[in-house]
Amino acid sequence: MKITRIPVGALAANCYIIETESKNAAAVDAGGDFEKLKKYLDDNGLTLKKILLTHGHFDHIGAVAQLSLEYNAEVFIHEDDAVMLTDRRESLADAAGGMPHTDVEKYTTLKDGDTVTLDELSFEVIHTPGHTRGGVCYKCGNSLFTGDTLFKMSMGRTDFPGGSASQLFDSLKRLSSLEGDYNVYPGHNEPTTLDYERKYNAYLKGNPYEDFI
Repeated sequence: MKITRIPVGALAANCYIIETESKNAAAVDAGGDFEKLKKYLDDNGLTLKKILLTHGHFDHIGAVAQLSLEYNAEVFIHEDDAVMLTDRRESLADAAGGMPHTDVEKYTTLKDGDTVTLDELSFEVIHTPGHTRGGVCYKCGNSLFTGDTLFKMSMGRTDFPGGSASQLFDSLKRLSSLEGDYNVYPGHNEPTTLDYERKYNAYLKGNPYEDFI
């Protein structure tokens, strides 16, 4: 499994291209810059088969419509965030000053515990609400794609519609309780490891604001 991180869109959201041995590919969070992503795929002889979304905010779905049409790729999103694919207000595109939004009409909804397979790869869905109602992480081998749930030394915002600090801390606790170490690929900024975050990320040690509530 080869993983390539490509920051895309106005907010430099991370799109991850995961390559199989048969030169098929899955994309986690195709947030924008369709031509940039298409060039990478075509230059490397990859066929995009799956688009896995960690949540439905505009900066994580911006290139999904074009990519899914170009490659006839299947789109997956948690059932609680699916409305964001066809509603620019729900995706926060309007709130961000009228950012681009193209409806994605064809998609498959997910729930906690589902699995998406591509060749030899298997992506397990972990529902991690808090940033959005339908936020998920994808576990594949020793890799964990965490979207805007877990960042290096930080966590996602909870002040958007559908956000919940208490839910996010519960989600972080669930990630922290996973057995073993994982390479963590977040929705923004650089990758990290779960062991590193367990050791240094205050948000994985519980809610640091509890004493002030």
